[in-house]
Amino acid sequence: MLISYPLTLLQTPQFSPTNLFSYTLTLQTLSAIVTLITAYYLYRYITISSPRRRFAASKGCHPPPSFPARDPFFGLDFFFESIKAIRAHRALENFTQKYWRSGKNTAKMNVFGKTIVTTIEPENIKQVLSLGFREWGIGGQRKKVMEPFLGEGIFTSDGAEWQHSRDMLRPAFVRTQVGDCEMFERHAEHLLQAIPRNGEIVDLQPLFSKLTLDIATEFLFGKSTDSLAPEGADSETQVFVACVDRAMVTLGAQEEGWAFWVAVMFGLFIQNWKLRHVYKTIHDYVDGIIEKERLELEEEKKQDSIGQDEKKPYIFLHSLLSQTPNKLKIRSELLNILLAGRETTAALLSNLFFVLSSRPDIWTALQQEVSTLNGALPSYTQLKEMKYLRAVLNESLRLHPVVPENARIAQVDTVLPTGGGEDGKAPIFVRKGELAHWSVYAMHRRRDFYGEDAEEFKPERWIDSEERKGLRCGWEYLPFHGGPRICIGQQFALTEASYITVRLVQEFVGIESRDSEPWREELSLICTSHGGCKVMLKPRI
Repeated sequence: MLISYPLTLLQTPQFSPTNLFSYTLTLQTLSAIVTLITAYYLYRYITISSPRRRFAASKGCHPPPSFPARDPFFGLDFFFESIKAIRAHRALENFTQKYWRSGKNTAKMNVFGKTIVTTIEPENIKQVLSLGFREWGIGGQRKKVMEPFLGEGIFTSDGAEWQHSRDMLRPAFVRTQVGDCEMFERHAEHLLQAIPRNGEIVDLQPLFSKLTLDIATEFLFGKSTDSLAPEGADSETQVFVACVDRAMVTLGAQEEGWAFWVAVMFGLFIQNWKLRHVYKTIHDYVDGIIEKERLELEEEKKQDSIGQDEKKPYIFLHSLLSQTPNKLKIRSELLNILLAGRETTAALLSNLFFVLSSRPDIWTALQQEVSTLNGALPSYTQLKEMKYLRAVLNESLRLHPVVPENARIAQVDTVLPTGGGEDGKAPIFVRKGELAHWSVYAMHRRRDFYGEDAEEFKPERWIDSEERKGLRCGWEYLPFHGGPRICIGQQFALTEASYITVRLVQEFVGIESRDSEPWREELSLICTSHGGCKVMLKPRI
């Protein structure tokens, strides 16, 4: 071709030596490109694709089905459908319907050319989070989004760094720390004082958000933000609280919805630029607390003979200071736990009381159980013994999981145990770099696990009974994640939510909904009610 085609130019009127040279050079370039591309794909087949095929065949893998899509290559129809659902606050419901309509519990999608395996099969999730834990990671995108705010801590790291964080933090969440009901009571009093008693409507959602921030900062820093206290916080703390609120909202937008996909495609320059001052304000505030506590601890060591018999409240920061002198590491871990401790518990309380406001039967049952305290403040042991209260919390976390979706990225070529083939029972091969996504929200609504009434809020399903015998509580129920990265603060969160619920039930004889719409999701880092939690509480006379 390189010879015959240029020779035909000799017969054309436009022929010249310059044209011949140009045509020949162009064809040589194209030929070289085609040769390189062919060589590349041949190399990939020999070194990567062929071994992958053999590996997948040795494990008996078959590809999973795909969700129906008009654009199976780039998933643009899924992208725009998701944007529409997010704006309508129906994204979780919309995605759940994809499982129900397809009849598949595991499927694959292509989004912007990236392969995603999505599943609501407990065995697949167990493989990712537990059995194959070292084969999966949180991925660089999550780290890029969160690290400018949180630093390198337990939620932003993988591997050895994550293990180091876990080992540092685990001792802080033993029974003696998470059961400090005296601390909960101080802030519960502020909450009760903030609720009107004259029949006015109150939105509990922002109050719960302030409450959990006040509790989390006292537990972590030894100094509460006191945003609910009647006297209010000092001006510096008010600025800190405002910055934390803004960072949480913007960080959540990066993790969910359209902003997440924009971040994936175009990077995070705009988001970081906007929040640079906000993050610095937060970091400076926490650094000041760290330095103050460090100096106080050093002073106490110098006067070790004074006040040794005095019982002091536990402060999370002191535990970190005793383990490392690295102030950046300490700040990062404090902010990581603050993020989880504040947002998740506030969402749990808000979602729960949204339901309670329209279910007087559940409120009455809670009153009967709480009445056994005879008006006394509950202790940690008494809270643990309240079976119906725990069932109510379990059911809220089932229907409205505060972290409704999650994902991991394959660090190596690996296998998921089920979901492939025509019957959906064969293993699935997952390439390195591909994403495994799961919907806790959808899995918690599977009728084969929770019965035909899976969409109903029914605490009784968690109480020992004949009906309870058919309820499974393994990897089908994941309100706090699972495996090595299971939430280390779950007992603290449950104790806090239990205590606040009991105190509200003790203080008020009734609760009525003042929301004109049903519950709709508000997705950020966590999931809560889009419309808030507007209620009217009836005080005891």
